[in-house]
Amino acid sequence: MTMLKGNLMFGQSGGPTSVINASAAGVFIEALKHADVIEKVYGAANGIVGILNEKFYDIGEEDPAELELLKYTPSSSLGSCRYKLANADVDDTDYKRILEVFKKYNIRYFFYNGGNDSMDTCNKISKFMQKSGYDCRVMGVPKTIDNDLFGTDHCPGFSSAAKYIATTTMEVYQDARVYDTGMICVIEVMGRHAGWLTAATRLASEKGAGPDLIYLPEVPFDLDQMLADVKAIYAKTGKVIIAVSEGVQTKDGKFIPELVATDDVAVDSFGHKQLGGTATVLADYLKKETGSKVRGIELSLMQRCASHCASKSDYEESFLAGQTAVLKAIEGLTDYMVGFERADSSEYACQIKLIPLNDVANTEKKVPLEWINKEGNFVNEEYVKYALPLIIGETEQPKEDGLPRFAHLKKVLVNKK
Repeated sequence: MTMLKGNLMFGQSGGPTSVINASAAGVFIEALKHADVIEKVYGAANGIVGILNEKFYDIGEEDPAELELLKYTPSSSLGSCRYKLANADVDDTDYKRILEVFKKYNIRYFFYNGGNDSMDTCNKISKFMQKSGYDCRVMGVPKTIDNDLFGTDHCPGFSSAAKYIATTTMEVYQDARVYDTGMICVIEVMGRHAGWLTAATRLASEKGAGPDLIYLPEVPFDLDQMLADVKAIYAKTGKVIIAVSEGVQTKDGKFIPELVATDDVAVDSFGHKQLGGTATVLADYLKKETGSKVRGIELSLMQRCASHCASKSDYEESFLAGQTAVLKAIEGLTDYMVGFERADSSEYACQIKLIPLNDVANTEKKVPLEWINKEGNFVNEEYVKYALPLIIGETEQPKEDGLPRFAHLKKVLVNKK
C-alpha cells in the first residue's frame, strides 16, 4: 500500500458521552505524531455541519497538555450535530460539497465519531469518495451510550453510563426507604429501541439495592400488567422501584408519552420521535391507581455526562479506538469501524477488531431476549456476566480545588482558502 500524504479531519456526531473526547484525544495525539504523513489535523465544528460550512479547528494549535485532558472531559468538545445526509442517488448536493471541501484542504483522512446514524454518514461519505475516485481513507470511531452498534462487544460510552445508572439506582434505593410510609419510584433511563442502559439497573440488584421491575423496549409494554406487577409487590413490601426505558412501546407501537399526548410528538432530523416524560406519565398513572406516594425520576443528561463516575476501561478503550483508527488508516485501511472483541478468559480483556462500515450502518444490536425473564419485567444473570466487568475500575480524572479539571481548547479556526 502506498503512503498517502495529506490532512486529517475528525468530527463528532450524535449524543455526547462522558468519554467521547477520549476518542478525540486518541485521534489527535496519535495523528500529531505522524507529521510525515498527516500534515495537518483538523477538528470539525459540529460534525458534518462544520465541514459543509467550512468551519473547523486547527488541532496543531492546541496545547498538548489540554489534548491530554480531553481524556477526562465529558461531552463533545468540538460540538456535535444531528444532520442526516440524503442518499447520494437521490440528492448528492451535500456529497459534492464535502468532496469540494476535502479537495480544497487536501483531506485524505476522515474519521467520524458516533453511533448508528453517524456510522451511516461515515459509510455514505466513504462510498461517495470511492465512487468519485478521490483517495481518502475513512474510519468510523464508535460512540454510543445505547450500546446498540452492530459487530462490537460493547460501545465506548456505554460502560460509564451503565456505571452511573447502577450507582444512582443504588442511591435512590437507599433514599426511597427512609420513611415508614409507602413509596413507588419510577426511574426512566435512556434507550430508544435497545434496553442495554435500563438493564444496567440490574447491576444494583447484585448489591441488594436494585429495582423490583425492569422494562426494556425489546419486549412490548403492557400498562395493565405493569400495574398488576406493582400492586403485587407493593402489597408485600410497601416499596417499589421500577426501571423503564424511555423507548418502551405498547404492542400497538405507542410510546408511553404518546398515551397521554394531546399533540403530535416532535421528531428530529432522522425521524426519531423525541422521547422523555415516560417516568412522569407512569408516576401520575400509578399515583392515581394506587393512591401511594409516587416519584418519577428521569436520569436525563446526567447518565451521559457523568465523567466523575466513568469506567476506567471505558475511557482507556475510547482513547484506543481513536488511536487505532489513525494507525490503521495510515497502514492503508479504509471503510471500517473500530470495534472490540472480548477475550475468552477469566479476567476481563478486549481486543481491537475492524468491522466494515456497510455492516454497521443503521443496524441495531438489542439485548438478547434470552437475557430477559419470561414475564418481561426483569433481566437475568447473563446480563450481569456481560456488563459487570465493564464498569470495574476508576478513572484518574484530574481535580482542581476539589472539582474536575476539564480541557480548555483554544479552537483556532482554520482560515478559509
